Amino acid sequence: MDILLEILQEMHDDIDFETHTTLIDDNVIDSFDIITLIAEIDDRIGVTIPAEELVPENFNSYAAISALIKRLEDE
Repeated sequence: MDILLEILQEMHDDIDFETHTTLIDDNVIDSFDIITLIAEIDDRIGVTIPAEELVPENFNSYAAISALIKRLEDE
């Protein structure tokens, strides 16, 4: 999921997304970042994230976002 990591680092290059597990809880990413992230995932990875998946636990870490994308790709 190198593209996802690249997208996240473009948004906040000062965060170690591979180890930070509380992105939402710690306000590292906000609602504007999530909108940007969803658009970039759609554009660059080709996965559309439906509204019902917009819950904090799906965006609280790189691993959670990766799992969400993988799950949606497999559907």
